[in-house]
Amino acid sequence: MPAISTNDFKTGMTLELDNGLWTVVEFQHVKPGKGGAFVRSKLKNVRTGQVVDKTFNAGVRVEQAILDKRDMQFLYRDGNEYIFMDTESYDQMQVAPSALGEAADYLVENSTAILAMYQGEIVNVEIPASVELQITETEPGIQGDRVSGARKPATLETGKVIQVPLFVNVGERVKVDTRSGEYITRV
Repeated sequence: MPAISTNDFKTGMTLELDNGLWTVVEFQHVKPGKGGAFVRSKLKNVRTGQVVDKTFNAGVRVEQAILDKRDMQFLYRDGNEYIFMDTESYDQMQVAPSALGEAADYLVENSTAILAMYQGEIVNVEIPASVELQITETEPGIQGDRVSGARKPATLETGKVIQVPLFVNVGERVKVDTRSGEYITRV
């Protein structure tokens, strides 16, 4: 792995520190009137999502982690495993649900995702900010029940349960925000 200077930090860069992978969220070079310069940074743990503030002396060398990001297409589920295909090499790969995290709640057949791998292990899954999914189960809306902002639970085709407005029925397609898991609109 290449060692880089803290003077070369860029937002989005991935570092290997303290036996963990950290992404630089933001950084600032500081040159006080007295003393040496330093770099104040905010780092996010790639695996856990924990965000920490860390200060480095200017010019200190740290290990940069090179992530292999691949465009993958989700093909189907085989038992508990998710089967993905690399869109360039057409190689298939089995992925455990634990490696996908919450992204598994929004994957339907033929959807695409970007899998970031480090030393053969999936460390991050990027999916679109919103997806269109079908409602498979929900209670029917009651005619005349038009309380402003009223919601009811609905099960999506992936098995995830979200809150939707009363007028949404079984079989309809809805757009869902994958970052918050909230209903956006009917499609």
